[in-house]
Amino acid sequence: MMSAKVFPAVSFDFKSDAIAPDKSISHRCAMFAVLAEGESRIENFLRAEDTLNTLNIVGQLGADIHDDGKVITIISHGIHETSEILDCGNSGTGMRLFCGLLSSAEGHFILTGDEYLKRRPMKRVTQPLRNIGAQLDGRNNGDLAPLSIRGASLKAFSYESKVASAQVKSAMILAALRSDGMCTFREPELSRDHTERMLLGMGAHIECNALETKIWPLEKPLTPLSIRVPADPSSAFFFAVAAAITPNSSTVIEGVTLNPTRIEAFKVLERMGANITYTITSEKYEPIGSITVKYAPLKAVVVSENIAWLIDELPVLSIAMACAEGKSLIQNAQELRVKESDRIKTVVDNLNLCGIQTEEFSDGYAVMGGTLHSARVNSHGDHRIAMSFCIAGIRCGMEVEDIECINTSFPNFFALLAQCTKVNR
Repeated sequence: MMSAKVFPAVSFDFKSDAIAPDKSISHRCAMFAVLAEGESRIENFLRAEDTLNTLNIVGQLGADIHDDGKVITIISHGIHETSEILDCGNSGTGMRLFCGLLSSAEGHFILTGDEYLKRRPMKRVTQPLRNIGAQLDGRNNGDLAPLSIRGASLKAFSYESKVASAQVKSAMILAALRSDGMCTFREPELSRDHTERMLLGMGAHIECNALETKIWPLEKPLTPLSIRVPADPSSAFFFAVAAAITPNSSTVIEGVTLNPTRIEAFKVLERMGANITYTITSEKYEPIGSITVKYAPLKAVVVSENIAWLIDELPVLSIAMACAEGKSLIQNAQELRVKESDRIKTVVDNLNLCGIQTEEFSDGYAVMGGTLHSARVNSHGDHRIAMSFCIAGIRCGMEVEDIECINTSFPNFFALLAQCTKVNR
């Protein structure tokens, strides 16, 4: 098990156009290319374990893939049955979206993952898909991988999701594209909308109205993608927090998506007192630009709305809360319980090790701002926990165990962190 020791920083000025490409968009680029006719061209694809697993599965399903190191081209020949097991690695996004994509494909498919993914619940996707005719099963009555899918004819649906989840929404949209009629998906609050934006840009007939999305079956293949994947705001946010908690420091992230459903964590950090500016430079599938973050004293905040827009950033936002004045509160975030780890428990336990007082709830936690102390913490195989406490190390010094998981989403994280402070691995 590898570990990293992060040393405190006095101050830094960090500027980068090399933040990890967006993971959510990279997954979708590979998958959606299967539905297109012609050659899709993808620049700046995230070459991390999770997204490369998705790309490999697309190849196993019959697509021709070429990667010259700069541009990935994908030529689809439809979806073909394979005798190979489709390994999603650590990616819940990959597994849940492939459930929707493959439920109407001709053939039999097996989806599996690593030891952590096999523990994550899948019924929130498998059950609504079953309700519209999908032949889908797995351990614990379809809740746990490996999952078995036999493509079937899918019925049109009107589905109201109990959770705001881009993964659930995306799986159902992909199923709707090859159903027997117009479908309607509703959610309690708007989740990330990359799927709708990208499919619309590729020519799908989709109408989005607040919390309701209407999807019509495809009448012809989609237009191939031609896209440069922007930087991932959830990855950029680690360095935003680093600047926000380190006096006389700043961070400038270039080429990042400024999609409103993806920068909510930055908006919360602004409410806490950080100095943040946004500059849009282009718009096609997504608004893209730069984000500048400068240090300012932070104050406590309550986070209870738009949770689906910042669910991945909550662990590192908790580091900012630990450095803020007052008691911060996270509510309505029970989704944290079913991520790569139980992130409520892992955040609370590790903050306690750092001398920060916390209170744990079923759907969140409270963080009493104070002084972070150096500690030895464990990521429990969760990449966002590992990176969050590395960022805490910039303030107080930290040793983080089990850091291999960082490669699933942000392979150059430590190279960039070394531009801010000293790191030993």
